[in-house]
Amino acid sequence: MKRAIYPGSFDPVTFGHIDVIGRALRLFDEVVVAVAPSEGKSPLFSTEQRIALIRASLPGETRLKVKQMDGLLVDFVKMEQAAVIVRGLRAVSDFEFEFQMALMNRRLAPEVETIFLMPKEDYSYISSRIVKEVARLGGDVSGVVPAPVGAALREKSAGGGTP
Repeated sequence: MKRAIYPGSFDPVTFGHIDVIGRALRLFDEVVVAVAPSEGKSPLFSTEQRIALIRASLPGETRLKVKQMDGLLVDFVKMEQAAVIVRGLRAVSDFEFEFQMALMNRRLAPEVETIFLMPKEDYSYISSRIVKEVARLGGDVSGVVPAPVGAALREKSAGGGTP
């Protein structure tokens, strides 16, 4: 079985992420979305909430697993018996950081490959950070996030926590 790991904070998951997951599922038998806690980024949603939102955004996709990842990505990849890391690239500005991370991962685990997938151009401008800011200011994010994420953002805005 060809298994790939798609890591990230996914705070929150966007249609850009969903598009990359769909592309990865066309290439691999199974994709494990590895949700990093990301305490340093002051996440809006807890790790458990982000995992639930990803699952709710892709109901019935049996070849998709969503798990919390702690520690080094290459250790998680080995634990999941995968050999590929999937990373999304929205723009050239993403490339430098992703390239550095891919080289470090290769140094730590030469047997693990990193592939870069680009989301559909309609989603290339979307980032979780921008989505949270638009939602915080009362803007409509329905065209950039799945319905369960939009509902969770509205709930946070309505008093369940500030986006």
